[in-house]
Amino acid sequence: MSTLQNIGIFLVDTAFTLYIYAVILRFVLAMSRADFYNPISQTIVTITNPVLIPLRRMIPAMGKIDTAAVVLALALIFTKTLLILLMQGTSVGFIGLVFYAIIELLRIVIWLYIIAIILQAVMSWFGNSYGNPLASILNSLVEPVLRPIRNVVPNIGMIDVSPIIAILGLNILLIILDGLA
Repeated sequence: MSTLQNIGIFLVDTAFTLYIYAVILRFVLAMSRADFYNPISQTIVTITNPVLIPLRRMIPAMGKIDTAAVVLALALIFTKTLLILLMQGTSVGFIGLVFYAIIELLRIVIWLYIIAIILQAVMSWFGNSYGNPLASILNSLVEPVLRPIRNVVPNIGMIDVSPIIAILGLNILLIILDGLA
């Protein structure tokens, strides 16, 4: 593979991945009912609105699930993978690409939660994060994952082990997804 091909693949992968993460983050923040007026939420909304608003006219929400965001994320993953495969001179069947896109979407969501849990844990070491927009978003994002664990597993002294247990569980899910792929 030539250097130019590698640069092209890198640029395609990076551009698509950043936007895919923005769309998925918007979906997950909406599902966790994070503060819509938080500056970080507003940035994500501003970035994703130009594509999601027209798409929502064609793909309505299913209950509380923003179906348009899920379809957009899957389409972006599909397109990114297809472009990279074409740039490499490789081909895969349509069904294989769809299956890969679904698995990759689930991986991205799991990684998003792992990163959010780690960031929240690190931020908690530095004391008062009141008024910090990132801390507010992280709390909204990870609380639905950590609360059920906290209800079952008590703190050990002053240490909350729920983030560790959640990360272990999320990594097990990643291993299962790798087995499916």
